[in-house]
Amino acid sequence: MKITITDAASQWFHDDMGVTTGNGVRFFGKTYGKTAVHSGFSIGLMRDDQPHKPIVETVKDGVNYYVNDRDEWFFNGYDLKVDYDPENDGPKYDYIKNNE
Repeated sequence: MKITITDAASQWFHDDMGVTTGNGVRFFGKTYGKTAVHSGFSIGLMRDDQPHKPIVETVKDGVNYYVNDRDEWFFNGYDLKVDYDPENDGPKYDYIKNNE
């Protein structure tokens, strides 16, 4: 699995969430909602500067974006691309099938 953060998404995280160099953002699966690949579950995110057993990490503009091992079930078989959606003024997520 890999995480890709676009320049526009990175800017949103900095502007709207106030993250700066050295901060972290964790992505996780949560109950309720729907994604392109899950029914009954949606993606969540939170500011979390201390990863706990990350299965994937990527640093963009000094911020560490990651998924912990306890959320592997949600992302299993997919890479995550995070972009900015101007219509919703927030992140949008693309799940890209991988060969894991």
